[in-house]
Amino acid sequence: MSTTHATIEEAAPQELNAIADKVTATGRTGLRLSIALILGWIGAMKFTAYEANAIQGLVQSSPFTSWLYSVTSVQGAASLIGSVEILTALALIVGIKFARIGFVASLAAAFTFLLTLSFMLTAPAWEPSLGGFPALSVIPGQFLLKDAVLLAGAIFLAGIELKRIAATR
Repeated sequence: MSTTHATIEEAAPQELNAIADKVTATGRTGLRLSIALILGWIGAMKFTAYEANAIQGLVQSSPFTSWLYSVTSVQGAASLIGSVEILTALALIVGIKFARIGFVASLAAAFTFLLTLSFMLTAPAWEPSLGGFPALSVIPGQFLLKDAVLLAGAIFLAGIELKRIAATR
């Protein structure tokens, strides 16, 4: 630890900036691909009866999504949601090359995570055996809480894409 500290202290600002740029670029790519992986994988799961039934309570409890069941079946609603998630994941990957697509995909991902976080307000997310709020139930409370960091990541990516778009003007 002290060797690393001494090395950092002795490094020139240009060297630190070069290393920081590499670390930031790696993190940015990792963030993009991990959000795409999560959306793609969970989106694909929506095409199974297992997942369609698992999200039914969440979808039914939300004023933003409950209308889906008046238009289609439980599986149909899950498949629609899954399709949007998979398309968003693919667009995030295409966004590596095309900043405008990446920007739209980042906004779609942010919207998705904001929507899923809203389920914490409409579904039974608090554990009654532990006294309710602030004790989160495992499902859906703790399961949904991770979407807070995914939302922040998607917003961060949207900002990066805007910078890329501005750099081409």
